Amino acid sequence: MRLIDGLSKAQRVVVVVALGLALGVVGTYLVNLGSGIRFGWHAYSPMAATVQAPGTGLPSWLRLIVWLGLIGLWALASIRILRSATDRDAPG
Repeated sequence: MRLIDGLSKAQRVVVVVALGLALGVVGTYLVNLGSGIRFGWHAYSPMAATVQAPGTGLPSWLRLIVWLGLIGLWALASIRILRSATDRDAPG
């Protein structure tokens, strides 16, 4: 990764934290797809003939897979970013 070779250790930590926050935002968006709150007459039960449940979004097993995938991606990227220059130059 040529982009991070010139960064100090503190700057690399900031990049890892920013990457974690960005992946957290992406994960929250992906997990909440389809779970929008229903507004209007449907949300006001005395005026509606039937009770309408709010959207539930993705199934829980799929949410778990999304979060585990994003956490794994963050862990691998963090290892790559925080690896020292001597580890990169070592043979093998």
